[in-house]
Order: sequence, then C-alpha cells, then structure tokens
Amino acid sequence: MSSFHMSNFTPVTGLIGGLLIGASAVVLLAGTGRIAGISNIAHGLVDAWRTQQARRVWLWRLLFLLGMVGGSWAWFAFTGRTANPRADISPVLLIVAGLLVGYGTSLSNGCTSGHGVCGLGRLSLRSLAATGVFMVTGIATVFVTRHLLGL
Repeated sequence: MSSFHMSNFTPVTGLIGGLLIGASAVVLLAGTGRIAGISNIAHGLVDAWRTQQARRVWLWRLLFLLGMVGGSWAWFAFTGRTANPRADISPVLLIVAGLLVGYGTSLSNGCTSGHGVCGLGRLSLRSLAATGVFMVTGIATVFVTRHLLGL
C-alpha cells in the first residue's frame, strides 16, 4: 500500500490559485453574465458552429480556455517548476478517466468549477448537492486507487 506524503503541500500557491480562480469567475460573471463552468464553456466552444447564437459567443469561450492554459504555462515558465505528471499511469487509463469525468459532468449538468466555485458562491442547493457528490466520489476514488489498487 502506498502512503500519503505532504511533500507537495503548498498553502501559499494554493491560496493564490484559489483567489485567481474566484476572481476569474467573478470577472466572467460581471462581464458576460455567464457562469465559469469549464465543462460547459468547453462544450459550448466545441458546439459553437451548430447555431447562430452559439457562434456569437465562441470568442469569449476560446479566450477563457486559452487564458487557463496560458496562465498555467506562464506559471511553470516563471517559476521553473514542472507539472510532475504520473508517467507510470497507462494512457488508456487516463483516457478512460477523462471519459468518465466528461460523462459525470454531463450527468450532473456541470463540473467542479461550475458547481463548486460558482454555484456555491451563489448559494445554489443543487450545486451544494453536486459538490458533495464530487467530493465523496473523489475521496472514494483516491482510497480505491491508492489503498486497494496500490496506484
């Protein structure tokens, strides 16, 4: 069984990241009236060519997603840190995990950013329930993968 180590515990960068995520959600809501749910933003970008209304809003979606990727890239470039991906995980397992996450976001009508950051901030009971399910599922997944499967 693997053990848990706090060697990567970084409360200052976590706090800064959380503040930036919250600020970006507030700016997006104030500027566009839209919720910063990443799965919905990405789906709308992919689906943007189906309707004329969707085509009108594709630019902000693209810029928001590019800002997320670009901001991560800038952080790693500025600090010289690396993302430390788990090279020992099978690409097939990663693809299956990604598909399950996509299915889950579709099933719950949103993702952790939409429900957990924006929905809870708006005191949405639906988002409270969804975030509770996300957390319980995440805890169970970590327990199973680390302690039962030894990954």
